Amino acid sequence: MKQEEIHKTVREQYGKIAKQSGSCCGESAQQITNCCGANTGAVAGISKKLGYSDQDLNMVPESANLGLGCGNPVALASLKKGEIVLDLGSGAGFDSFLAAAKVGTAGKVIGIDMTAEMLDKARENARKGNYTNVEFRLGEIENLPVADNFADVVISNCVINLASNKQRVFDEAFRVLKPGGRLMVSDLVILKELPSCILTSIDAYIGCVAGAMEKNEYMETIGKAGFEAVKIIEESAYPLSSAMTDIISKVTADGLGLTDQQVQDASESIASIKVQGIKPAPETKSISGMN
Repeated sequence: MKQEEIHKTVREQYGKIAKQSGSCCGESAQQITNCCGANTGAVAGISKKLGYSDQDLNMVPESANLGLGCGNPVALASLKKGEIVLDLGSGAGFDSFLAAAKVGTAGKVIGIDMTAEMLDKARENARKGNYTNVEFRLGEIENLPVADNFADVVISNCVINLASNKQRVFDEAFRVLKPGGRLMVSDLVILKELPSCILTSIDAYIGCVAGAMEKNEYMETIGKAGFEAVKIIEESAYPLSSAMTDIISKVTADGLGLTDQQVQDASESIASIKVQGIKPAPETKSISGMN
């Protein structure tokens, strides 16, 4: 799949999700076939499984949570008052608003999303919630509209797997972080090889399956960008089994001829991970002993 095709399809599908105020799987699957998430009625329950508290869910505008994540990067980012946070693939603003509460009015959160409809929804939610320390910008996570050494923290939730050039994404995250800045990402990775017919399916790509990278390769990519102390903080089986089944069933229904065993294997091949990395600060040279 070409990068241009992926970007175009992602924009179209996630634009539809934004307009219908819900995720695209489950009850909405006939209108939009395949993305991370579940039907609208299950969003709150799934969010709790992913690490969000009732307080998290109640403190942001309801329409900000579309059930599109695979973890809670804010919970582990150790945000401090006054920090600047970038949210890559911010969607309707759920994680951005949670981060805004952590950094306070002295801090700032900038959400980046390439889907105009999502930006409109996020900005509307910011107005509803009277968030004065949150800004949303149109842009691709492979080419962030942010200056060098700008942010203290970069977060992202189940979005980097949609990027065709993941190395470029992590390179950009490294560029925009201040020395000593932190990366905290929730994402999906592959634990074992998927059938080739799924890997080449654009539907499965939009469903956060075909674009997922093998776990060790994912970690190596972060390290190649220059990050240090790269490690997995949490790892779990991806809990949205119904979403995975919808995606794989759709691919199977498209006539790709997967056996029942192949479908089962594929549904067990994805894990949700929370990963951290640090942009190293310049070494401070000792002046002891100097004349």
